[in-house]
Amino acid sequence: MRIVQWATGIVGARGLRAVIEHPSFELVGVKVHSDAKAGVDAGELCGLPPVGVAATQSIDDVIALAPDCVLYMQEGTDVDDLCRLLEAGINVVTTRGDFHFPPRMNPDVRARVEAACAAGGTSIHSTGVSPGFSTEALPLVLASLQRRLDTLTIDEFADIAPSVSAEMAAYMGFGQPAGSPVDPIMLEYTADGFSGSLAVVADALGYEFESVEATGETVAALSGVEGPDGFVVEAGTVGLIRLTIAGMVAGRQLVRFRCNWYYTKDVAEGFEVPVDNGWRIHVAGDAPLDLLISLPVTGDEPVKEQMAGYTAHRAVNAVPAVVAAAPGIRTSSELPQFHPQLA
Repeated sequence: MRIVQWATGIVGARGLRAVIEHPSFELVGVKVHSDAKAGVDAGELCGLPPVGVAATQSIDDVIALAPDCVLYMQEGTDVDDLCRLLEAGINVVTTRGDFHFPPRMNPDVRARVEAACAAGGTSIHSTGVSPGFSTEALPLVLASLQRRLDTLTIDEFADIAPSVSAEMAAYMGFGQPAGSPVDPIMLEYTADGFSGSLAVVADALGYEFESVEATGETVAALSGVEGPDGFVVEAGTVGLIRLTIAGMVAGRQLVRFRCNWYYTKDVAEGFEVPVDNGWRIHVAGDAPLDLLISLPVTGDEPVKEQMAGYTAHRAVNAVPAVVAAAPGIRTSSELPQFHPQLA
C-alpha cells in the first residue's frame, strides 16, 4: 500500500518510522508544516538513513502522489484538507479524536466529511490510544464476554512529573491548596474528547447515552515531592487530579472514563495508583472482570518517544482495514480487530 505520512511531530515521526519499516507499505510522501523540514528526506525526519522521499508542505503534491492512505497526525484538524484528500480517493487514518462517533460530531462537519467520502469512495477512521484503544477496542473485547453489563469503568493512570513542564503542572492545578476546583476548561476539553469514544461502546451494545456527566476532583498529597524540573508539590496540596466522564443510561453510569493524573502516589485513601502509567478496566456484569495494564518505561528510549508508539502504531496497523472499509466515517465497532503485519 502507498502511504503518505502527514505531520512529523513526536507521534508523527514514530508513525513515519513504522511506515518505512513496514513489510507491505511503500512510503511515497511526507507532509510537513515547517520550512525547516520542507525538502528534508523522510528517513532523516525519524532517525533513519535517507530513503529518497523528500518532505513537502503542499497538499497538491500529496494528492498528485495518489496514495492509498494518509496517516493524519497533525495538531488540530483542518476539515478542508481532509475533505480534499477524501474526495481525491485517498483514505485517511487519523490519531485525531474528531471522528470517533459520527452522531456526536458537529452536524455540518459530519455532512461535509461524509459527502467527501462518498465522492471519493473513501473512508476515515480515528484510532488514538486514549481515547481510542483504551476506551473502545479493549472495552468492546471485554464486553464480548457479557450478557448483562452494569457498569464499565476505564481508569487511566498517568505520572505527570516526568512528562510535563513546571508551567503546565501549575496550570493543571498541582501544588494548589487541597480541595481546589478542577479547571473548567480542562474538564470541558476532556469531556469533549472522550464522550464520543465512550458512545461507540454504548452504541455497539445497543444503548444510547441520555446524557454525559463530567466531574472533577483534586486530591491532597500526603507528603511533599519535587519533580525533575524543580516543581514542588507540598504535603496537603493537590497531588492527584481525577476527571470522570460518564455516559448515562437509565439514570446510571453505564460506561465511564476516569483520568487519574498524579504527581505523587502518596495521596489520600480511596485514590490509590496501582500502576505508574496504564489502565485499569473494571467490568461489572454477569461475567465480572478486572484488568490491569501497565505501560512500562524500558529506558531504551526517551519516555515521550516510547509513549508515542502506543498512539502511532495502532494507526499504522489500522490502515489495511480502513482502506478495505466501505466509504464513510468508520467507527471501531464497524471495523475488524486490527493486527500488525510484522514480517
